[in-house]
Amino acid sequence: MERVVSLGMPSAGRAAGIPVRRWQQGGKWFAYGEHAIFSRMEGQGETLLLLHGFPTASWDWNRVWSPLCASHRVLVADMLGFGFSDKPPDYPYSIVDQADLHEGWLEALGVDSVHLLAHDYGNSVAQELLARDQEGGLPFRIRSACFLNGALFPEVHQPLLIQKLLCGRMGSLISRGLTRRMFDYNFSRLFGHHTQPTRRELACFWQLLEYNNGRGILHRLIHYMDERRCHRNRWVNALQQAKQPLRLISGTDDPVSGLAMADRYRQLVPRPDVVALEGVGHYPHFENPVQVFEAVRDFHARL
Repeated sequence: MERVVSLGMPSAGRAAGIPVRRWQQGGKWFAYGEHAIFSRMEGQGETLLLLHGFPTASWDWNRVWSPLCASHRVLVADMLGFGFSDKPPDYPYSIVDQADLHEGWLEALGVDSVHLLAHDYGNSVAQELLARDQEGGLPFRIRSACFLNGALFPEVHQPLLIQKLLCGRMGSLISRGLTRRMFDYNFSRLFGHHTQPTRRELACFWQLLEYNNGRGILHRLIHYMDERRCHRNRWVNALQQAKQPLRLISGTDDPVSGLAMADRYRQLVPRPDVVALEGVGHYPHFENPVQVFEAVRDFHARL
């Protein structure tokens, strides 16, 4: 099953979001070990867990938050090392640990079943949770999973040069030396030609990155790319063996995980359900939140 959605006019799909300050004010913190994790919860209905990407945070979802909360109990957290959560400098960050964080949080909240909506880094967390679900190792049931752009299949991932440098031997120097100008240039490359972030929006993403010295740990966080290769079979099998409905919503103008990633999804995932958003880059939920919400809503309506 496949839908192709064209962006149309440059302003299509734009929606008013929640300012960063109000996003923080509407949240609360919970403890993961000795660290504080920022989270937001709102809405009523079936539980929907949002999983954000790298190097950003839960604020990525601010433009689809209100529509999603109209029909679901929506949960989201800044993962350890991201956004308003703690960013310990010497922590062994990993996807597996972030999955532990979410598993423990949902168990503490008494969640018995959940839908997943994931992007980028969060896709790998969702794949690990799916693998645990198939092993019978979760205290809750995953009812469905919807993925946005991200490296579901590391063999077709095309990282930017800055990402490769952060993963290399000089990664700590690159991380600490990252400037606002370097960030704006590289981050903007991820977006579609007609859906570029404004200077003000870039400033918000930079603010979240810098909070609690987030720049200084980028070289530690980005080793999730190595983790994806190490766990490739486990996480791809989680998609192939999934009993839950799955959907991929893919921005076709994404230079790192766009067309090639969607093609690989069609090749490897049984009965692939793909919604292609033409003219949209790596952050579909920020670039075209209206069409992303519609694709998620239609997916849940068919469950």
